[in-house]
Amino acid sequence: MTVIRGATTIAEDSPEEIRAAVRELLEQIESRNFLKREEVVSIVFSSTSDIHSFYPAKAAREAGFEGCSLFSAQEPDIEGGLRLCIRVMLFVEKNDAPHHVYLRGARVLRKDVAQKFNVAIDGPAGSGKSTIARLLARDYHILYLDTGAMYRACALAALRAGIDVADEAQVCVLMRDIPLNVVYRDGEQHTMLDGEDVSGQIRTPEVSMAASTVSRHMSVRMKMVEKQREIAGKMSCVLDGRDIGTFVLPDADFKFFLTASAEVRAKRRADEMTAKGYQVDFEKLKQEIAARDEQDSTREFAPLKRADDAVLIDTSDMTIEEVLRTIKSKMQEKI
Repeated sequence: MTVIRGATTIAEDSPEEIRAAVRELLEQIESRNFLKREEVVSIVFSSTSDIHSFYPAKAAREAGFEGCSLFSAQEPDIEGGLRLCIRVMLFVEKNDAPHHVYLRGARVLRKDVAQKFNVAIDGPAGSGKSTIARLLARDYHILYLDTGAMYRACALAALRAGIDVADEAQVCVLMRDIPLNVVYRDGEQHTMLDGEDVSGQIRTPEVSMAASTVSRHMSVRMKMVEKQREIAGKMSCVLDGRDIGTFVLPDADFKFFLTASAEVRAKRRADEMTAKGYQVDFEKLKQEIAARDEQDSTREFAPLKRADDAVLIDTSDMTIEEVLRTIKSKMQEKI
């Protein structure tokens, strides 16, 4: 049995504030600890004496935590104590080291575990950035934001609306009020479209093809960047791409630019494709890698570029473990 602690604050004593704060706190605890709902045995809340309009335990039940025992208690009034604060303890059937979560004004209670940070990992195709980003997020128990899934959801929305994905004007209108959201449950990203979890539907070949076209439109890109910044502003996460450190998150706490020779990157991609049963023309693949580098680095908007403050890591002769160890070491130096 493991006990995970957390706390958050609300702006005012209202049911709406309590519902939103409790949901956010529990989902963050779930995500950072890679919890499954069935692993949660019980949840115990305590709230300061100035909170009385709604039980946090009831808010937890409404948020979907109905499969465990729930309890709410009120703390005694302490002079000089943190106001409008909700604390929680989760008792879970898990033996991993707990990652406690303190949000909003409650961060002052545990500055050692409450510091939010973002990591930007950029680099050309085949440099290993996606693999490293996922592993880094796993090791730090923070969120890996799959930005590609967001573009796929835009494509699915266009297909469902009967819109020609190549028609930028129609797609632009769709983007204005697209009901797209990203939530994290059981340690995984779930892509929501108008309240529906479409994480499975966006992986079909039809959506993949449409996403390639949709993602070229400026209206789509700007809308998704807006949402990515919004998510990164609320929680610690790792993002990878070609312009994360220069455009999407220019103020990221940690920035890395991974690269490798075209020969090495082509071999990595060839190995991946061969493992999936595809026939590979290595020389043609190497030419495609070089062409992609040229296209990405010379495109007019947000090109592939190393941020001035990004740490450059050549992964040509490094294993995944060595790259990961190097990044963690650089992060620790900055801390």
